[in-house]
Amino acid sequence: MRLTRRHPSLAAVLLCALAVLAARPADGDGAHAPGHGSASGISAQVARLYEEAAAATQQYEAGRRKAEEQKAEARRLEERLDRERRATAVLHDELGRIASSQYRSGGGLPLTVHMILADDPEELMRSQRAVWQAELSLERAIEKSERAAARLTRAEAEAAAAWKALQKRNAELAALKQSIEQKLETARWELQGQADVSVAAGACAGAVRLDQPETRFTTSWVAPVETYVLSASFGSGGARWANRHTGQDFAVPIGTPVRAAGAGKVVKVSCGGAFGIEVVLEHAGGYYTQYAHLAAVAVDQGDRVAPGQWIGQSGTSGNSTGPHLHFEVRVTPEMGSAVDPVPWLAQRGVPL
Repeated sequence: MRLTRRHPSLAAVLLCALAVLAARPADGDGAHAPGHGSASGISAQVARLYEEAAAATQQYEAGRRKAEEQKAEARRLEERLDRERRATAVLHDELGRIASSQYRSGGGLPLTVHMILADDPEELMRSQRAVWQAELSLERAIEKSERAAARLTRAEAEAAAAWKALQKRNAELAALKQSIEQKLETARWELQGQADVSVAAGACAGAVRLDQPETRFTTSWVAPVETYVLSASFGSGGARWANRHTGQDFAVPIGTPVRAAGAGKVVKVSCGGAFGIEVVLEHAGGYYTQYAHLAAVAVDQGDRVAPGQWIGQSGTSGNSTGPHLHFEVRVTPEMGSAVDPVPWLAQRGVPL
């Protein structure tokens, strides 16, 4: 009886709770706000695949270099084998000439007959001993050469087998690398799609804390991305900008980890406008750095960051014609106060 009395009250509580939840207005920061949901999952997936692709590339390149080394070693063995074969042929020819010489000088007669007929038997014995020693030396040299040739033949066969095995392994590594890169490309554009939703809504999804590899930088300043191609430079003009370009662009794929150029504080995280998703850091000495057109951010406003710390992932959000990082150095946190970042970084030991 006590159980039957509890059921109606429990159902009433649940219905009230659901009614309250249904009546709550969307605040833009909920789990289903634009850019939320699986944003952290896809950001982490891109970061993980990025690292896996880099590792697979390193393994493939190491295997390719090893294959080239083994191929070169096989060529060296083949050259040594050819030299040994030529040397053996010369020794055989020399032995043949000695045998022919003995035959022409009566080598077909027994040694006792030669001694009877010789004017100086002792001289004959000395000559015969010299011939025997020469024959013995040649035979030993031929045996040594043939043994060396046999060893080289075995080594060459082993090297060829190892090279074939390495080529097979390299083919497997190439396939693995391609598979990871295909998954990464798909994940990158999914991440960018979520970034575009956030920019269109003008609401950032919030920081996605990425597990970055442990790095210890010995310098106070670093490049904002590790591997890059410089594209549009500071002060350049073109139809893409109303005025001159205010930063330095780094052409990198979507999802590339973006690093804090130096120690500082996050003073702005913004989604929307020409810069798309952007982060602005304040540094000692009155300078600010901006990182724009991101696909995701890994910091929140007010965070402290260290040199090289991941603060986001590159993308092509906002007014962007392709995946890249727009990097600015400013004397205020707002646009319009930019200085050329290339010499600025060079003065701090970071040549681009």
